[in-house]
Amino acid sequence: MISPARLISPSFVLVLALALASCARGPRSADNRCLGSGAPGHSIDLEAMDRSVRPGTDFFLFANGNWYKKTEIPADRGGTGLFLRLAETVESRTKGLLEEAARAPEGTDLRRVGDYYASYLDENAIEKRGLAPLTLALERLGKVTNKRELATLFGSELRADVDPLNSTHFSTSNLLGLWVEQDLNDTSQNTAYVLQGGLGMPDRSHYLDESPGRVALRVKYERHLATIFKLAQLADADARAARVLVLERKIAGVHASRTDSEDVGKANNPWKRTDFGARAPGMEWEAFFAAARLDQQPAFIVWHAEAVSGLSKLVASEPLETWKDLVTAHTIDHFADVLPKAFADEQFAFYSKEMRGVPVNAPRPRRAQGSTNDALGDAVGKAYVARYFPASSKQAIEEMVKNLMVTFGHRVDALTWMSPATKAKAKEKLSTLRVGIGYPDSFRDDSGLSIVFGDAFGNLERAELHKYRLDLAKLGRPVDRGEWAMFPQEVNAVNLPIRNALNFPAAILVPPFFDPRATVAANYGGIGSVIGHEISHSFDDQGAKFDARGRFANWWTPEDLAHFEASGAALAQQFSAYRPLPDAKVDGKLTLGENIADLAGLAAAHDGWRASLGGAPAPVQDGLTGEQQFFLAYAQCWQSKTRDELLRESLATNGHAPARYRVLTVRNLDDWYQAFAVEPRDALYLAPEQRVRVW
Repeated sequence: MISPARLISPSFVLVLALALASCARGPRSADNRCLGSGAPGHSIDLEAMDRSVRPGTDFFLFANGNWYKKTEIPADRGGTGLFLRLAETVESRTKGLLEEAARAPEGTDLRRVGDYYASYLDENAIEKRGLAPLTLALERLGKVTNKRELATLFGSELRADVDPLNSTHFSTSNLLGLWVEQDLNDTSQNTAYVLQGGLGMPDRSHYLDESPGRVALRVKYERHLATIFKLAQLADADARAARVLVLERKIAGVHASRTDSEDVGKANNPWKRTDFGARAPGMEWEAFFAAARLDQQPAFIVWHAEAVSGLSKLVASEPLETWKDLVTAHTIDHFADVLPKAFADEQFAFYSKEMRGVPVNAPRPRRAQGSTNDALGDAVGKAYVARYFPASSKQAIEEMVKNLMVTFGHRVDALTWMSPATKAKAKEKLSTLRVGIGYPDSFRDDSGLSIVFGDAFGNLERAELHKYRLDLAKLGRPVDRGEWAMFPQEVNAVNLPIRNALNFPAAILVPPFFDPRATVAANYGGIGSVIGHEISHSFDDQGAKFDARGRFANWWTPEDLAHFEASGAALAQQFSAYRPLPDAKVDGKLTLGENIADLAGLAAAHDGWRASLGGAPAPVQDGLTGEQQFFLAYAQCWQSKTRDELLRESLATNGHAPARYRVLTVRNLDDWYQAFAVEPRDALYLAPEQRVRVW
């Protein structure tokens, strides 16, 4: 994925895009920044630059330093930057679409969108219903009297809510997570992947790390649990909270680490349904699978095999009442925003204010939009692209993709260390890569989803169950490589290595990433680097383990693989030296896949830009050479400023390095040194033999 992080709200959802207004001497952005005086397009934001900083000292600040000094993070955000500016325009556009949808004919997808959004917005109706929806949701818990019934409960709560290959998190608050996707070993059909879950905080490190900050956070989490139990009018709130935290620490103890979760080799664990009882004793698996509607599914891939075994053992060993308390807590937290305001306020107070340093909650309309997108994102996206994504943009991006695919192929041909056999496999994979631009060929059919005006709680519950049932329907069926993993209204992009496919949503194909009025150099430094990034994910440390059909298979000679892994280790070491906070550094191994994609993608975009010139000189604009425009455009796409609390959280859990350090991948490209006269005395200087060269 290209996104710097999913920063907003406990669900980490961030939807983005941008509209430009005109200005007297040139275009201006939505926040009134001049985007290149007198330029035919936005090109480079001259006012954002800090020319007092040497490019070789800190290229991020050279490109963005004045912007960084002047910018304040909004009170209701964990961070700000280009992605947030884009988000605000998508938010404005989407808000209009959602309000119009309330007047659409009954029974249509648009009317479902309008009713869902309006119901989520109606805090008065939610307040009047009080605890009634929650009471109904928790009634099942009161009927659980033994471990078999507990397994049935866990199975009934299973949802397809985790994608381990394209996610910033690898666990769900439900005991287990499900992912329905192409089989790692049999590319002809979809299968069911089982993943670890059961935690209320994002990662095992929140429970096991003994640093003062994490210890203090656990105290606050226990206090939060006690508060939500009290709000739900449950007895012994403090004791319940203490028991839940103890249990969650035991769950964290059996979880796989974030780094291990990203290792597909450790995740490829085929189990038959009948194997679970022997390989993961403790859970009543027959009851679990029956309740999950998976009792006819013959085989699974267990992504976290040791964790699933450990969780099953805990189900058997830990008291029934403690498990019921845990499910109660997670249910309350999950539905907090569609319960009376006190629940939503408490959820924000812990998950946003304490964990991420955000002082003010997002406005209700923004949260309603986020939930509506989660529930009915295809219907929203269909309306979005009809109004805001012109065919001319789709055509221009398709041409750029073709150019970059050819360029990447040339780079493969030019590799001196790779054998002809491995090159042939890489070129085959490149030739079968499926690229989606703007929006999918077909949108999801949500006609089976019942949305009831005025029932925000029930709508959320039914929407999640609807998606789960649609995912179950794909099991054992042929894989649809044209199915998208994102909505058109997301400013993001994704590589789906298991399908050998890419998605570039409409909302990222806008200025400053792509502007038909800008210089070619700026467009290739912007959207070109994004396209190159996603192509390169097919060949990063994880993507390179999948063949042209998306099968998990080794297509490398031993010598080529050793060389590739050595380059990755060098890049991991380079990023692990970055220390954004005095007591926290970048995890080079955790972020390796994204860093490889950044480096290889930027190199491919640079080659693609040079090829697009056809030998002609690049035009100079605002005193900047074409080379300088290219690298500055790349750096300015990563304008970002983040609160320390959220930054610390991201360093521990996010597969992406912080944005300012992603900019610094330029120090591995020879052309950057020439463009900005970077010398050995500069802090970012790497001797030629130290520059990492991947693909």
